Amino acid sequence: MAETNFKIWRGDADGGDFQEYSTEVTEGMVVLDAVHQIQAESANDLACRWNCKAGKCGSCSAEVNGVPKLMCMTRLNDLPLDQGVNIQPMKTFPVIKDLTCDVSWNYRVKKRIKPFKPRKPDNEDGTWNINQDDIDRVQEFRKCIECFLCQDVCHVLREHQLHEEFIGPRALVYTAALEMHPLDTEDRLEDLKKADGIGYCNITKCCTHVCPEEITITDNAIIPLKERVVDRFYDPLVRLFNKLFGS
Repeated sequence: MAETNFKIWRGDADGGDFQEYSTEVTEGMVVLDAVHQIQAESANDLACRWNCKAGKCGSCSAEVNGVPKLMCMTRLNDLPLDQGVNIQPMKTFPVIKDLTCDVSWNYRVKKRIKPFKPRKPDNEDGTWNINQDDIDRVQEFRKCIECFLCQDVCHVLREHQLHEEFIGPRALVYTAALEMHPLDTEDRLEDLKKADGIGYCNITKCCTHVCPEEITITDNAIIPLKERVVDRFYDPLVRLFNKLFGS
């Protein structure tokens, strides 16, 4: 057992600061274990959101030593404990209390994305003919646990606070799952270009790096969506065709 120092952000929407705590760390502990131990020992009113403790609910998102992580999947023996551990709420979203944030904006954004609209069945029995490769392509996106770490690390939201102009990588992954589905017929490209602000993403891949489900967000979701928008609105041949034929 080793005594380790933790600095945990305490406060609410009106402000706050880091407070120091010390607790015993044993082999195999994760950051969330330490937070719970500190709650039990010296900070009973410390607010922290969590649920499954298995990296599948996305509830315990926070920033550990400045890096967006799931606290339940971040092992303490992977951190420089001799330097202490800093834990703070996600920067991109409003703080409710201590380590808990108001992430409801993400759900409001998701609700405004046009829903799945299937084409008519290919067969008289109401079924479709689909290639397995087309189905496999969108399965990756369905692994998302909505931890919103990708939203937190995105500089467009984190640094520039353009929440009203850019829906962020999580919502773009959701859109890609719809757009690339072989049965979907809905047109979301104009929304992506205008209301969703896909042009703000400059493909730094920071969202991909922090995804606990290892979804290749940038290469497999955002870039293909960007390509579709470019083909529709910026390809000179398409623009000429639309000008000539008015479509």
